[in-house]
Amino acid sequence: MYTDPIADFLTRVRNAIAAGHRVVEIPASNLKKEMTKILFDQGYILSYQFNADKVQGTIKIALKYDKETKESVIRKIQRISTPGLRKYVGSTEMPRVLNGLGIAIVSTSKGVMTNKKARQENVGGEVLCYVY
Repeated sequence: MYTDPIADFLTRVRNAIAAGHRVVEIPASNLKKEMTKILFDQGYILSYQFNADKVQGTIKIALKYDKETKESVIRKIQRISTPGLRKYVGSTEMPRVLNGLGIAIVSTSKGVMTNKKARQENVGGEVLCYVY
Protein backbone atom coordinates (compact mmCIF):
# COMPACT_ATOMS: atom_id res chain seq x y z
CA MET A 1 0.00 0.00 0.00
CA TYR A 2 1.24 3.49 -0.81
CA THR A 3 0.89 6.39 1.59
CA ASP A 4 0.95 9.25 -0.91
CA PRO A 5 -1.66 8.83 -3.68
CA ILE A 6 -0.72 12.12 -5.38
CA ALA A 7 2.93 11.07 -5.66
CA ASP A 8 1.74 7.73 -7.06
CA PHE A 9 -0.38 9.58 -9.66
CA LEU A 10 2.56 11.76 -10.73
CA THR A 11 4.98 8.80 -10.78
CA ARG A 12 2.68 6.73 -12.98
CA VAL A 13 2.41 9.60 -15.47
CA ARG A 14 6.20 10.19 -15.32
CA ASN A 15 6.96 6.46 -15.86
CA ALA A 16 4.49 6.21 -18.77
CA ILE A 17 6.16 9.20 -20.44
CA ALA A 18 9.63 7.70 -19.91
CA ALA A 19 8.46 4.39 -21.43
CA GLY A 20 6.79 6.17 -24.36
CA HIS A 21 3.29 4.87 -23.62
CA ARG A 22 0.27 6.55 -25.19
CA VAL A 23 -2.19 5.74 -22.37
CA VAL A 24 -1.75 5.39 -18.61
CA GLU A 25 -4.32 3.96 -16.19
CA ILE A 26 -4.46 5.28 -12.61
CA PRO A 27 -6.70 4.41 -9.62
CA ALA A 28 -9.24 7.22 -9.22
CA SER A 29 -10.02 9.66 -6.42
CA ASN A 30 -11.75 13.02 -6.47
CA LEU A 31 -8.44 14.91 -6.08
CA LYS A 32 -6.82 12.95 -8.92
CA LYS A 33 -9.86 13.62 -11.13
CA GLU A 34 -9.53 17.37 -10.53
CA MET A 35 -5.78 17.26 -11.23
CA THR A 36 -6.48 15.36 -14.47
CA LYS A 37 -9.04 17.98 -15.54
CA ILE A 38 -6.48 20.75 -14.93
CA LEU A 39 -3.82 18.90 -16.98
CA PHE A 40 -6.34 18.57 -19.84
CA ASP A 41 -7.50 22.21 -19.65
CA GLN A 42 -3.90 23.44 -19.72
CA GLY A 43 -3.05 21.26 -22.75
CA TYR A 44 -0.64 18.80 -21.12
CA ILE A 45 -2.69 15.68 -22.00
CA LEU A 46 -4.78 14.73 -25.04
CA SER A 47 -7.83 13.30 -23.28
CA TYR A 48 -9.01 11.44 -20.21
CA GLN A 49 -11.77 9.05 -19.24
CA PHE A 50 -13.19 8.22 -15.82
CA ASN A 51 -14.20 4.56 -15.48
CA ALA A 52 -16.37 3.79 -12.45
CA ASP A 53 -16.56 0.32 -10.92
CA LYS A 54 -17.85 -1.05 -7.63
CA VAL A 55 -14.77 -0.25 -5.58
CA GLN A 56 -12.70 2.75 -6.65
CA GLY A 57 -12.70 3.33 -10.39
CA THR A 58 -9.86 4.27 -12.71
CA ILE A 59 -8.70 7.22 -14.75
CA LYS A 60 -7.39 6.58 -18.27
CA ILE A 61 -5.15 9.39 -19.48
CA ALA A 62 -4.04 9.73 -23.12
CA LEU A 63 -0.63 11.39 -23.02
CA LYS A 64 0.29 14.14 -25.49
CA TYR A 65 3.46 14.01 -27.60
CA ASP A 66 4.98 16.50 -30.05
CA LYS A 67 4.33 15.36 -33.64
CA GLU A 68 7.78 16.24 -34.98
CA THR A 69 10.19 15.44 -32.15
CA LYS A 70 8.06 12.68 -30.54
CA GLU A 71 8.85 14.20 -27.12
CA SER A 72 6.24 14.49 -24.41
CA VAL A 73 4.52 17.83 -23.86
CA ILE A 74 5.13 17.33 -20.13
CA ARG A 75 8.84 17.99 -19.64
CA LYS A 76 8.73 17.67 -15.86
CA ILE A 77 6.04 16.87 -13.31
CA GLN A 78 7.26 17.32 -9.74
CA ARG A 79 5.65 16.81 -6.31
CA ILE A 80 6.09 19.81 -4.01
CA SER A 81 4.00 19.29 -0.86
CA THR A 82 4.53 15.85 0.69
CA PRO A 83 2.80 14.15 3.64
CA GLY A 84 5.97 14.69 5.68
CA LEU A 85 6.41 18.35 4.73
CA ARG A 86 3.35 20.27 3.60
CA LYS A 87 3.96 23.42 1.55
CA TYR A 88 1.31 26.12 1.99
CA VAL A 89 1.36 29.54 0.35
CA GLY A 90 -0.80 32.62 0.58
CA SER A 91 -2.35 34.28 -2.42
CA THR A 92 0.44 36.87 -2.58
CA GLU A 93 3.27 34.28 -2.41
CA MET A 94 1.84 32.04 -5.14
CA PRO A 95 4.78 30.43 -7.02
CA ARG A 96 5.61 31.20 -10.65
CA VAL A 97 6.74 28.06 -12.44
CA LEU A 98 9.36 28.58 -15.16
CA ASN A 99 8.64 32.31 -15.09
CA GLY A 100 4.99 31.76 -15.99
CA LEU A 101 5.48 29.08 -18.67
CA GLY A 102 4.57 26.17 -16.37
CA ILE A 103 1.78 25.67 -13.85
CA ALA A 104 1.53 24.81 -10.19
CA ILE A 105 -1.51 22.78 -9.12
CA VAL A 106 -2.81 24.18 -5.83
CA SER A 107 -5.43 22.75 -3.46
CA THR A 108 -7.41 25.69 -2.07
CA SER A 109 -10.55 26.19 -0.02
CA LYS A 110 -12.34 26.87 -3.33
CA GLY A 111 -11.15 23.61 -4.91
CA VAL A 112 -8.15 22.43 -6.87
CA MET A 113 -6.87 25.00 -9.38
CA THR A 114 -3.77 26.36 -11.07
CA ASN A 115 -1.55 28.97 -9.43
CA LYS A 116 -2.74 31.61 -11.92
CA LYS A 117 -6.41 31.03 -11.14
CA ALA A 118 -5.69 31.00 -7.38
CA ARG A 119 -3.96 34.36 -7.73
CA GLN A 120 -7.00 35.75 -9.59
CA GLU A 121 -9.41 34.34 -6.98
CA ASN A 122 -7.15 35.74 -4.22
CA VAL A 123 -6.87 32.46 -2.31
CA GLY A 124 -3.90 30.51 -1.01
CA GLY A 125 -3.51 26.82 -0.33
CA GLU A 126 -1.32 23.73 -0.52
CA VAL A 127 1.01 23.54 -3.55
CA LEU A 128 0.59 19.96 -4.82
CA CYS A 129 2.90 19.88 -7.83
CA TYR A 130 4.67 21.75 -10.62
CA VAL A 131 4.10 20.86 -14.28
CA TYR A 132 6.07 22.17 -17.24
